Amino acid sequence: MNVLRVQWQATSFLRRRHTLYPPFHRYSHSSTFVPPSQLNNVSSRFRTRRRNRDNEGADELPKHENTDAVAKSKPESPSFYTGRATYHDSLIELQNAINRTRATLKTLQLLPLPDFARESLKPMPPVWKTAAEMSQEFDTSMTTSRYRRVTVLLNELNQYLRIATTAGYSDLATMIDGVLGMFESGKKESYLTRGERKPVILDRFGRSYTVGKRKTGAARVWMIPVRTDSSASRSMMTPPGVSDAATEDSVMDILDTKDTKTQEQRITVTASTILINNLPISEYFPLPQDRERVVRPLKIAGVLGKYNVFTIVRGGGTSGQSGAVAHGIAKGIFAHEPETGSVLKRAKLLRRDPRMVERKKTGLAKARKRYTWVKR
Repeated sequence: MNVLRVQWQATSFLRRRHTLYPPFHRYSHSSTFVPPSQLNNVSSRFRTRRRNRDNEGADELPKHENTDAVAKSKPESPSFYTGRATYHDSLIELQNAINRTRATLKTLQLLPLPDFARESLKPMPPVWKTAAEMSQEFDTSMTTSRYRRVTVLLNELNQYLRIATTAGYSDLATMIDGVLGMFESGKKESYLTRGERKPVILDRFGRSYTVGKRKTGAARVWMIPVRTDSSASRSMMTPPGVSDAATEDSVMDILDTKDTKTQEQRITVTASTILINNLPISEYFPLPQDRERVVRPLKIAGVLGKYNVFTIVRGGGTSGQSGAVAHGIAKGIFAHEPETGSVLKRAKLLRRDPRMVERKKTGLAKARKRYTWVKR
């Protein structure tokens, strides 16, 4: 019985030993262990470094020992071993700038702002560089997620710039503006001013020069107010060989004979001229609808007969050219009398009519019309 007990204890011990410490498997193709290259000549390198520390003024070591003895210096950037060190370093710098600015604004009791104060901040819309331009700055391809990550930080810093500028802290605003200036686009001014109407400047003769477009036609329009000088009109009406004094006496005699009520009801109408390509409007546009389209801005603004219009129009047909002339006349009226802008805008005369003929498609009879389908 004792022998059986001893055998049973031995077998149970071996079972527990194999469970805790499984045996190593040996394969027929196994070879000796090859250490990595960083473990080569470890002892020689330590001896060389100790020798250099003891003998600092000694001669230069042999080449093979000197190469092993070179110690790796600490990288300047914590992102040195990443694939995009410049990108991550820039993100770290932006985040540090945001943290410092936020702490400064909290010290000045400018954060957090209530909603009504945030709405009253000075508008400063940012225009950042495109992803392609930032790719050169960050030395990496700017994907959508990377570009979004950068712009989110820049927008937050731009919000702090608005707060500092509105509060009057110019030094802080200048520092923030210097950081944001590195990421702003060079086309910021042109981008922000797009869609704004450029003011028309009158020349020394009081003329306005505008350009109107419709379909494929383009018109250059010059407008000048009609002269209402009484002396000029009187000199034009005076027959040759008759003095001005005699003319005035005759006119006064005629006016005295008329009734005073008729004199009060008299309305002076000035005659204006509309020349298109050096031809009167009635000769250049024989169709009534084209002439009506040209005169429509003058009627709506209530300045019919107040301006002389000279136009050079090119391209397109009669409807396109008449629309281009009307567009240029409306812009000229707005330049002379800005108070008529609301009326002209309501009539949609100051904007270019974008409607154009749709181009013909290949395989179709017209833009959308198809040929009749024939089975045989």
